[in-house]
Amino acid sequence: MDRSICHHLLAHCKTLRALQRIHALAVAHGLHPRHQSVSCKIFRCYADFGRVVDARKLFDEIPHPDLISFTSLMSLHLQLDHHREALSLFSRIVAVGHRPDGYAVVGALSASSGAGDQRFGKAVHGLIVRLGLNHEVVVGNALIDMYSQCGSFESSVRVFDRMFMRDEVTWGSMLHGYIKCAGLDSALSFFEHMPVRSVIAWTALITGHVQGRQPIRALELFGRMVLEGHRPTQVTIVGVLSACADIGALDLGRIIHGYGTKCNASSNIIVSNALMDMYAKSGSIEMAFSVFQEVQLKDAFTWTTVISCCTVQGDARKALELFWAMLTAGVLPNSVTFVSVLSACSHAGLIEEGRELFGRMHAVYKIDPQLEHYGCMVDLLGRGGLLEEAEALIADMNAEPDIVIWRSLLSACLVHRNDRLAEIAAKEIIQREPGDDGVYVLLWNMHASSNKWREAREIRHQMVTRKIFKTPGCSWIEIDGVVHEFLVDDKAHDARREIYETLECLTRQFKMDLRSYPWEQDGSSTFIDEEIIV
Repeated sequence: MDRSICHHLLAHCKTLRALQRIHALAVAHGLHPRHQSVSCKIFRCYADFGRVVDARKLFDEIPHPDLISFTSLMSLHLQLDHHREALSLFSRIVAVGHRPDGYAVVGALSASSGAGDQRFGKAVHGLIVRLGLNHEVVVGNALIDMYSQCGSFESSVRVFDRMFMRDEVTWGSMLHGYIKCAGLDSALSFFEHMPVRSVIAWTALITGHVQGRQPIRALELFGRMVLEGHRPTQVTIVGVLSACADIGALDLGRIIHGYGTKCNASSNIIVSNALMDMYAKSGSIEMAFSVFQEVQLKDAFTWTTVISCCTVQGDARKALELFWAMLTAGVLPNSVTFVSVLSACSHAGLIEEGRELFGRMHAVYKIDPQLEHYGCMVDLLGRGGLLEEAEALIADMNAEPDIVIWRSLLSACLVHRNDRLAEIAAKEIIQREPGDDGVYVLLWNMHASSNKWREAREIRHQMVTRKIFKTPGCSWIEIDGVVHEFLVDDKAHDARREIYETLECLTRQFKMDLRSYPWEQDGSSTFIDEEIIV
């Protein structure tokens, strides 16, 4: 087999097994690694199949990788959220003397955004200017996105003002930066004054509201978009499916699924992942698995999504089974995968399994634990009553514990009656967020469960004195395709009179049943706090 035949076979390679056979033939006939063009092409095929281990091994065997190979490996690392590895590769591109093109600098800017490394992004910006790439629209868009993601919206505006040409992505990137840095209200105002409201702009606004935990508003905007005659993109569909997942709108999610099937969007792997997530969170785990089975080339995100589906449904054993199947299939987990499996272990009380997985993160897969992973472990240990071990883990963290971790420890202390640690956790929470109502509620519950009513009343007094009010609860229900939102003390719902009449009737019946209960069966007197009844 000569080089021309090998290139022909690689150009028509459709399966991983066929690629492996071509690779073996290339080695047997001395084409790899002696002929660089063949080696680079085989490497890029492995990268296209998402085989990061095979691709990296082959890449390291190439004496002088070309620019396209460097860029392909960067892209593969970006897909796996290996942002630092991607930045390291870009540095190598410059070091070996390659002249980065638009694809390479856009990848470097994306990696800078993901790593939150604005300093590196600025260095790339300087290189872009020296190379004369700053006039390319796609590069300008990437710069706007990088500065916005790193929280420097003023720099995004300066890049925007200096761009000679702007496309729909440019406006969408700017809109996405107002959403992130200036808030949804400012973004909506900017959107209404845009000269042309493209699909990209609509999509940025919809996804922004989803990320801002305003799913109802996101669905309303989607309705406006369709009424104005815009055809949703795959990214739009993903955003709308996420909104449906947040509120459990299964019927509406099915309609979006059907729409995606008609426009062939549901064959996209990202859309498939969003569909699985929507069905799982809406309680239809069978449909989630059905979508999973239909995906031909399952990447790390696909596996992670189906693992998360099992986690949401509380099936930890199935989640772990899928995790090991993912490894058997040769797909490497990412940081989000470990959040899912550790969360599954936490909810199922699988302490040993959780410890093993947490240890394998860095030792085997070189993934440094983040706050989310530590949070899962603290929750796992706390649920198991291992509060001292959880305290030690927090002390050994390589990052400052956030309020979520302290609140998780406080909740565990409430269950296992550890007043000492509870006071420590509560102090840490109040120090970080003095107005957080949740910590006061948890402390009140802790004192009440221990019959320390004086301390419980003191907590209530502190809330009143400091003007801290419990955040109103919110819930949704979908009836005949219409999503209804309910807030505590809500006076805006159309059926508010019937709702409150029913609630008053139930409250009266509850009080009657509570007072008629034989509280002194054991001869002791039990005090019933009127505030609790009300």
